Amino acid sequence: MFAYICLGTNDLERAIKFYDAALAPLGLNRCDTGDEPNWDGWAGWGTYEAGGAKELALWVCTPFNANTATSGNGTMVALRANTWEEVKNFYAAAIENGGTSEGAPALRLQYASDFYAAYVRDPDGNKIAAVCRTITQPNSRSNCSDA
Repeated sequence: MFAYICLGTNDLERAIKFYDAALAPLGLNRCDTGDEPNWDGWAGWGTYEAGGAKELALWVCTPFNANTATSGNGTMVALRANTWEEVKNFYAAAIENGGTSEGAPALRLQYASDFYAAYVRDPDGNKIAAVCRTITQPNSRSNCSDA
């Protein structure tokens, strides 16, 4: 359904440091925009190929209107994790790199018996989650992406 998601930042270098660290445990690397023009003030993670013809990415940028970037109340981006360990590593890296906790890694039984997630806010206040499904016990041999 999505081509990309973009979140605003007031400090691109701080956001890059945060997202490089927090998204690495989920296997998400920085997008390579190569020598394309007009990418100043942007950084992305995920898939960006053929000049954007193939894209599934999370981007951060400074707002086009030059106003202060703000987070939305009730707005959240949830990213797929393959294992509970990835969720834990996402959370730890996010907190170590300027994020704040909105919910430590845990099963969220109010949503489903296999809904393992962690929630953080990035340094600009955007809410990000890492979610693993299909596993109901620690050290299970199942993989969250097997669903």
